[in-house]
Amino acid sequence: MEPRLVPEAAALSPALLLLGLSALSCSLSSPASPPPSLVPRVRTSYSLGRTFLGLDKCNACIGTSICKKFFKEEIRFDSSLASHLELPSDYLPSYPANYSDDSKTWRPVEIFRLINRYQNEVSDRRICASISAPKTCSIERVLRKTERFQKWLQAKRLTPDLVQGLPSPLLRCPSQRLLDRVVRRYAEVADAGSIFMDHFTDRDKLRLLYTLAVNTHPILLQIFPGAEGWPLPKYLGSCGRLLITTSTRPLQEFYGAPPDRAADLAYQLLGVLESLRSNDLNYFFYFTHVDAGMFGIFNNGHLFIRDASALGVIDKQEGSQTATRTRENQDIFSCLASGCQAQLPSCDTIPEKHSLVLVCQQLLPRLLQGRFPSPVQEEIDSALADCGASSRPDPEVLRAASRLKDILRPLRTCDPRFAYRYPDCKYNDRF
Repeated sequence: MEPRLVPEAAALSPALLLLGLSALSCSLSSPASPPPSLVPRVRTSYSLGRTFLGLDKCNACIGTSICKKFFKEEIRFDSSLASHLELPSDYLPSYPANYSDDSKTWRPVEIFRLINRYQNEVSDRRICASISAPKTCSIERVLRKTERFQKWLQAKRLTPDLVQGLPSPLLRCPSQRLLDRVVRRYAEVADAGSIFMDHFTDRDKLRLLYTLAVNTHPILLQIFPGAEGWPLPKYLGSCGRLLITTSTRPLQEFYGAPPDRAADLAYQLLGVLESLRSNDLNYFFYFTHVDAGMFGIFNNGHLFIRDASALGVIDKQEGSQTATRTRENQDIFSCLASGCQAQLPSCDTIPEKHSLVLVCQQLLPRLLQGRFPSPVQEEIDSALADCGASSRPDPEVLRAASRLKDILRPLRTCDPRFAYRYPDCKYNDRF
């Protein structure tokens, strides 16, 4: 039997869509036949459940916020979904949709894959190979039997030893305070708020461990929410390899923007790095690498971190336990999204200037160079060169970044295009 899809996504209810996603991953074992009206046909090997979620049980995500939003009709897919689904899901990194929490006002969102097509295939092969299985296997069953997960099942609290060997920068040198924050703010369990995992089911623990191993972006959205002033979008739901997030335009689309908009975005980007470096919670955030796709811009002109998967966290208040990746603490969870041999440098080697240097070298020149009249352009270029000089000591780089912000501030205009600070900017120089 081959699963089928409706020709027009507008006719597909959210509840039916979710059942369709489950059916696509379980159709080969289901005796039920789809209605004749559901066309066109799709290959039986096409499995959204496995490809997207990385967990091959149909009910792996039941109870999560992402499923609840589908069933409550808070998420409705864009009318172009049907044409997208005619392609194997490997071909697209995201799918357009709309989200509402009051059934009246809707805003665009995207269904994102947390790892790419190549990583999907490699991850599945590694999981099956870890038990000397043939090309396919039950992903969930294999992961549940691992020594690491068995330790998680017995654990009452998430401690540094339980995440040793995981490849995420977030877990490079985790403090107990940071891990407690992960558990306390994990949105995919009932009665969140405790630092202990007594209220976690086995499935809850597997989902959290899997997400920490594959991509910690959804976790960062939950533990450092935008509603508390962090430069991150609102968390709308995730499970396995799938994330729902606010639809935005990536920074690279603004490389040809008018000078006042370019100045505004560069100013915001420097402000984001400043808040990551110095904040009330005494966490120091740094990027392991940067590219323009990691930053996005809302319709109101506000810039934020679009992809936090390369964001590391060092606890300046409590100190951090350096993670090690020796053979003893490596397992299949160490290799789900990266090479098993990847090394994690010590957190002690991350200077305060680290992210500034990367951004001033790789992103800001594309926004700012050759955009302004003399002598302003020369001042900008000089500050950029100093800010991006990795050989300079931290204080000099920080001063250069501060000087660049001072240059950019008067170059920003105050008009409705910058709705995130308009009309406040008419009455307060702070905006």
